[in-house]
Amino acid sequence: MIVNKLINKIIKTRIPQIEEFMNNPLEAQENVFKGLISSSRNTVWGKFYDYSSIKKWESFNERVPLNDYNSLLPFFERIRKGEDNVLWCSEIKWFSKSSGTTASKSKFIPVSEESLQECHYKGGKDMLALYVNNHENSNVFSGTSLALGGSEQENEYNNDIFIGDVSAILIDNLPYWAEFFRTPRKEIALMAEWESKLKKMIKDVSTSNVVSLSGVPSWMLVLLKGVMEHTGKSLKEVWPNLEVYFHGGVSFAPYRQQYNSILGQGINYMETYNASEGFFGLQDRTDLDSLLLLLDYGIYYEFIPLEEIDNEHPTILNLSKVKKNKNYAMVISTNGGLWRYLIGDTIMFTETKPFRFKITGRTKNFINLCGEELIADNANKALELACNKTGAIINEYTAGPFMGEISYHQWIIEFEKAPNDIDNFTDLLDTALQELNSDYQAKRYKDLILQKPQLNIAPEGTFYQWLKNKGKLGGQYKVPRLSNTREYLDELLKIMNK
Repeated sequence: MIVNKLINKIIKTRIPQIEEFMNNPLEAQENVFKGLISSSRNTVWGKFYDYSSIKKWESFNERVPLNDYNSLLPFFERIRKGEDNVLWCSEIKWFSKSSGTTASKSKFIPVSEESLQECHYKGGKDMLALYVNNHENSNVFSGTSLALGGSEQENEYNNDIFIGDVSAILIDNLPYWAEFFRTPRKEIALMAEWESKLKKMIKDVSTSNVVSLSGVPSWMLVLLKGVMEHTGKSLKEVWPNLEVYFHGGVSFAPYRQQYNSILGQGINYMETYNASEGFFGLQDRTDLDSLLLLLDYGIYYEFIPLEEIDNEHPTILNLSKVKKNKNYAMVISTNGGLWRYLIGDTIMFTETKPFRFKITGRTKNFINLCGEELIADNANKALELACNKTGAIINEYTAGPFMGEISYHQWIIEFEKAPNDIDNFTDLLDTALQELNSDYQAKRYKDLILQKPQLNIAPEGTFYQWLKNKGKLGGQYKVPRLSNTREYLDELLKIMNK
């Protein structure tokens, strides 16, 4: 108990610094911008774009192009082969494997010492600082944290660069004493094969004094159910001191009912927004479900209005020019050497002092069959409303377009608890979508353009089998919620038909 109180006191010393960037966000971002430009002026990239002469964001905006993974890939490859000073000034010792959704091609993102310490680890520390600041009687340091992470990967170039999920990089670089505060054991946490790893994790964590959970909701749910099955006990019996679940990676809305059911009353929840590219946001208040944008992490933020994302020359805004209640694609420049990098996520600001936001989806995670522009945030909220009214509980889902003599959205949903009346559930979903999205409502008017959604109920384990077929089990892999093509739908339907 003394150790818990001491660490709580020490970690809360960060709070005044967080309040500083909350109160002075533009100054914080200006300092980050100057630091990034100055540090990189002698890199291959910095010399090509003459960073030495860039003094203001306006020059940066005019001179440096927007980038995605493919445009930076030739530079990443040079770094992976051992070349230094390409995109960033310090040695790159790690590459984080990024999956996003279930794209067949994995991405490998450079991680510098600065991004590891000043962004990823800093995010974890701030998560705990904000949590204990909001929960004065927390005992979160009195036991172990169950961190559901990824794994180390084979390095095809056989050099000293570590390849793995960002969580694996974090685990591999923790100081030795940190092992006393986390579970499962490191050798299990870094295992590559998911199903073998899951069995070992279940056995290992079942005997630990777990006080906190952290990981992607979909995979954490698999682990928690495995622990209950292995022990024959409720989670409250297995871990009587469990007090908080730090979740992120996907919307928590479809999973909320299941977690409330298996974790019971008295558990706290805190949302995080971290990825291979950086740690971007934390839920800093218990009375708000929006996230605080983290502004002193070595990340400079820019934003593109979502309606311009496919333009050849879209408008690019820095933080001083964004507005509330508008969808933006997020662009980052980082202390890991990502320059004006489109990460593929979309957000909407709920406040601008301090800057708080909600994640609304992905730039390619939407349905726009006939101008309805349905985004993942609409889908998650509508499903949550339909579930609340019917008592249904969802495991996984995805949706996409159907175009023929009639056009509609086709949904594949795997229920933990199916509704008694699927037609009523469909009507509730449809009505909620119309209330949340005026464009969808207009296209649904009298069924003239868009028909009522069609729901397909997937048997238990369908999505798990789909991910397994693609070699995407565990770690950070996520099911794409919406797609403007039928690729995912057709693959899932094929499994269901078998």
